Amino acid sequence: MVELKLFVSFFPQELNKNPVEGFSAGLIDDEDIYKWEVVIIGPQDTLFEGGFFKAYLTFPYDYPLRPPKMKFITEIWHPNVAKNGDVCISILHEPGEDKFGYEKPEERWLPIHTVETIMISVISMLADPNSDSPANVDAAKEWREDPNGEFKRKVARCVRKSQEMAFD
Repeated sequence: MVELKLFVSFFPQELNKNPVEGFSAGLIDDEDIYKWEVVIIGPQDTLFEGGFFKAYLTFPYDYPLRPPKMKFITEIWHPNVAKNGDVCISILHEPGEDKFGYEKPEERWLPIHTVETIMISVISMLADPNSDSPANVDAAKEWREDPNGEFKRKVARCVRKSQEMAFD
């Protein structure tokens, strides 16, 4: 457990030394290395562009053997984000075989993943939703049937709200 704590507590400094474009991340409380806050900047040339989406990453005590959970705190309308903010993306699914046969084991959580690889995957998810395996069925339906109609309007509202909240 001590090695794990050293690895995780070292990582925020590593992110600061080698920042990755599109997000910022850090501990919510310096005393709790298992709870992180991230802010994802809506990717350029997507409906989410200009947004500032806050989320929490909660790491299990046996990280990196198991994935963290990610939950958006900022409202976001997306097929792969449940209405309560929980992110549903392969990289955050428990390792091993998918009992439904939808995902390959290598698409799921692997201990080599880091906050950086998770954030890159989530940013990619924002740019390219997977409506075949949705966490938000209503958003997936709107994305498939009319991405430039109701879906676009709801995302634009979330982007505006995120911008207002970013400066509160």
